[in-house]
Amino acid sequence: MTYSIVARDPSTGDLGIAVASRFFAVGALVPHIRGGRCAVATQAFVNPLWGIEAADRMAVGEAASAVLADLVARDGGEAQRQAHMIDAAGDIAAHTGEDCIDWCGHVSGEDVSVAGNMLAGEAVIVETLAAYQSAADLPFAERLLTAMEAGEIAGGDKRGKQSAALRIHRGEDYPWLDLRADDHADPLPELRRLYDVAQERFLHVAHVMPRRDDFSGLTDRAPLDAAIAEEDRRRAQEGRGSRSFATPL
Repeated sequence: MTYSIVARDPSTGDLGIAVASRFFAVGALVPHIRGGRCAVATQAFVNPLWGIEAADRMAVGEAASAVLADLVARDGGEAQRQAHMIDAAGDIAAHTGEDCIDWCGHVSGEDVSVAGNMLAGEAVIVETLAAYQSAADLPFAERLLTAMEAGEIAGGDKRGKQSAALRIHRGEDYPWLDLRADDHADPLPELRRLYDVAQERFLHVAHVMPRRDDFSGLTDRAPLDAAIAEEDRRRAQEGRGSRSFATPL
C-alpha cells in the first residue's frame, strides 16, 4: 500500500526518506532516521517496531543486513512486512515478505533504496530510482520529491492517493525538515507547497539551530532576520508570493 525511497546525499551525508500511500498519515509510521548515521522505512502490514529498533541498532554500528535478518527471524508476521534501510557504513538491506500484496518488491543503487507494495507495477519503483539517480544536480529535498513524482506517474499505489511525507536529517536526531500531508487529494504536490513555504522562514531557522557540536546554536537573531528579509526580497523580485496559509504578519 506504499512506496518509499531511503537515501543518503553523497555530497553532504544528509539522510532522507520520502513516502507516499493510499493510507492515512503514512509519515507517522514509515520513516525512522538517527542523525547522520542511518535510515529505515518500515511498511506494508507495518510493524513500526522494525523501524525503531533497526534505527537504534544501526546507529551504534550494527550492520543493516544483520539487523534485518534478526527482525525477520523474530517476527511471526514477517511475510506481510516490508522494510529497507541504510546503515552507518552506507550498506543497504531490504526485505519484501512473500505475502506482501502485488505488485511488491525493492531495488537499490549506491546510497539509495526504493521499495513498495500494493503498487500499479514494477515500473513504480524502477522509475522512482531512475529519477533519483538522474537528478543529482538538484538539492536533496527536491531530488527525493522528483523521484517520488516519477513513481506516481508510473502508477504509484494501485488504490490511489491519500498521504505522503518527506523527512531529512542533517546529522542530528531531530529533523532538518519533516513534512507531511496526512489526508490530501494530491499529497505529493502538497509536499511541494510545504517545501516552498519551509524555504520562506523555517529552513533559515533550521540552519542555525543548536547541534551536538554547538549546544547553543545561533543566539543573535540579527543574521537570521537579515536572511529571512533577503529571502522575501528575492521572492518579490521573482514575482513569487507566499504559498503559506498562515495569518499574515
